Amino acid sequence: MAPSGDTIAQVHTGLDSSNKTLLKSEALYKYVLDTSVLPHEPDCMRELRLVTDKHQWGFMQSSPDEAQLLRMLLKLTGARNTLEVGVFTGYSLLATALALPDDGKVVAFDVSREYYDIGRPFIESAGVAHKVDFREGPALDGLDALLADEANHGAFDFAFVDADKPNYVRYHEQLLRLVRVGGSIVYDNTLWAGTVALPPETPMNDLDRRFSAAIKDLNVRLSKDERVEVCQLAIADGITICRRLV
Repeated sequence: MAPSGDTIAQVHTGLDSSNKTLLKSEALYKYVLDTSVLPHEPDCMRELRLVTDKHQWGFMQSSPDEAQLLRMLLKLTGARNTLEVGVFTGYSLLATALALPDDGKVVAFDVSREYYDIGRPFIESAGVAHKVDFREGPALDGLDALLADEANHGAFDFAFVDADKPNYVRYHEQLLRLVRVGGSIVYDNTLWAGTVALPPETPMNDLDRRFSAAIKDLNVRLSKDERVEVCQLAIADGITICRRLV
């Protein structure tokens, strides 16, 4: 918390893939990474992650333990057709493509092909480019386009959302129609660097205040939503897993 009413600096400043965690002990997080995560990270993912760490917005990429969780969830659920809302350079997208069977598909939305093109060579070198259907443009429009075809209703097994936080609630309503009953929707950044638990009067910059408020609203809605079963995890910047019930 900022002393004497000073505004907190942007809460993700200084983060990269080596320290994006809510754990209070950096040594403990390093232990987790070094023991159970990094030894199992595919070379193509490690190379893309390190390239993205050098990017101006590198803190936006998923952490390696989060990517490991995504891969595990996809394999446990036997997902074949998936959605990704928000791609950036494609670290989580690559994780998804690697976890899907050879005939699997991930439809991925992002407003920036420029960022996606940073990761595209790694996706190609990994031999999984045929699983990726990247669509440039606002995800709300892209999801609406999918919904326009009734064949897509309930056609997807899994969705991962890491995009503009104020629209998470709107994405949720769209994804509940696209993901099948029993399928999963996973939201990233659902603890927003811990700001969701700070007192309302805590001074924050405008972006963090808006995004934190949007995430708090989402968390309340998800908890009350009888259409899904919810599990919130303190991994990376907070992850919420929703299993569609109806």
